[in-house]
Amino acid sequence: MRTALCDLLGTEYPIVGFTPSEHVAAAISRAGGFGVLGCVRFNDPAELDAALTWMDKNTEGHPYGIDVVMPAKVPTEGTVTDLDALIPAGHKEFVERTLVKLGVPPLTVAEHEAGVLGWLHSVARQHVEVALAHPARLIANALGPPPADVIAAAHGKGMLVAALAGKADHARAQVASGVDIVVAQGHEAGGHTGEIGTMVLVPEIVDEVGPEVPVLAAGGIGCGRQIAAALALGAAGVWMGSAWLVTEENVMTTSAPALRDALLNATSSDTVRSRIYSGKPARLLKNKWTRAWAEPGAPEPLPMPLQNILVAEAHRRLMSAADPDVVPMPAGQIVGRMNEVRAVAAVVADLVREADETLYRLGSAASPPSGARGEF
Repeated sequence: MRTALCDLLGTEYPIVGFTPSEHVAAAISRAGGFGVLGCVRFNDPAELDAALTWMDKNTEGHPYGIDVVMPAKVPTEGTVTDLDALIPAGHKEFVERTLVKLGVPPLTVAEHEAGVLGWLHSVARQHVEVALAHPARLIANALGPPPADVIAAAHGKGMLVAALAGKADHARAQVASGVDIVVAQGHEAGGHTGEIGTMVLVPEIVDEVGPEVPVLAAGGIGCGRQIAAALALGAAGVWMGSAWLVTEENVMTTSAPALRDALLNATSSDTVRSRIYSGKPARLLKNKWTRAWAEPGAPEPLPMPLQNILVAEAHRRLMSAADPDVVPMPAGQIVGRMNEVRAVAAVVADLVREADETLYRLGSAASPPSGARGEF
């Protein structure tokens, strides 16, 4: 299973794995895929620098990338305190009232920390500056194309630029702005995602951007058969995120057993697409927290990054509550296949094996081209 994407990225397999864990990202790259580290959780640029330095040493020379979040069209400048003043009191009261109703205790002194600031445009730019000082092969933006100067700076360092798209016209605009790789993210995907299903979206975007621009299929991909399907739709490879959440490398580096249990026990019906996580539509695990926001009288989520600031402490409290039915976690519909904890290398090996078997089976079943004679 090899495509042109492998030569472009310098990988063995056309499998790109997004993860907030540097341990998982490095393991994906070592296994022959392409690990992409999500940077949004890093408030301090020095922490991101340390994580990328660790990856430089632990990817064994294999390439990797980073993913930033650079929102637009909403307040993104100023301090968190400045932005907090824009949050209605009624929203804050609703969040606190809901936490009490769900029996979620306050954070201890040791658990208090700054909220996630990576949603702010100014912080994302610091992430880019740090990444440019490392040998990352690719920089991706989860919310469309990065600003023109960021694309130019990345290209100046020999880095590729990728952007996630949920519509064909978005993909066309991204390519026009200088993006090298388009990630066609279907409705089934975890995290920020659009309204069009992967089966429909991927060929639309492939046809829209043409054969010279690699398209990665994302959303609802968690096994080798689904990778083969993505290639059949015209994708040059796949972008996977949720599948790595229950890997050994991720479980061992997170102190949230409730999250692990929630993921392992969820079915493909146990997710919901909502704006409550960040202010933009994102697919999350469905639970008591998401249902509370859907009840009559619940306020409408705020735009990014105000919603992030509103729920930042609530998310930490929910994650610390040790209750699998309240964890605030983005996850795709593929979560129904995530039923055991396995090493990243084992996951990649199974993906490749099943994809190869599927492609071989489909090739054997193919009819001769029009006008040809004989049997295959």
